[in-house]
Amino acid sequence: MTAQRARLNWTGTAATTAIRQAAARGLLLGAEHVLQASRQRVPIAEGTLERSGAASVDEQQLAAAVSYDTPYARRVHEDLNARHSPGRSAKYLESVLPQTAGDVQAIIAAQIRRALR
Repeated sequence: MTAQRARLNWTGTAATTAIRQAAARGLLLGAEHVLQASRQRVPIAEGTLERSGAASVDEQQLAAAVSYDTPYARRVHEDLNARHSPGRSAKYLESVLPQTAGDVQAIIAAQIRRALR
């Protein structure tokens, strides 16, 4: 029986780096998806609150955030007694999180799969 040889090139560090970069990209795309969904529910008077929405990612911590940056964003989000136009509501950000969670997971997974090709 003849001895068989095999060669293995270990690229663990490169693979880990590619996965982290893909995860960060997926987190940003996922946060933007949540932002877009929440913009469909933001109460509108002049549109300032809706335009103040932003998605961001901390690549070191692999954490994403969606925020609205007006002095009254928190008050509008939490005031369950306020009246809003049809389809618009308080908890405009919080309410979309459970509905978009599966989509966000799929977006992140797709980015990681793409990086591993």
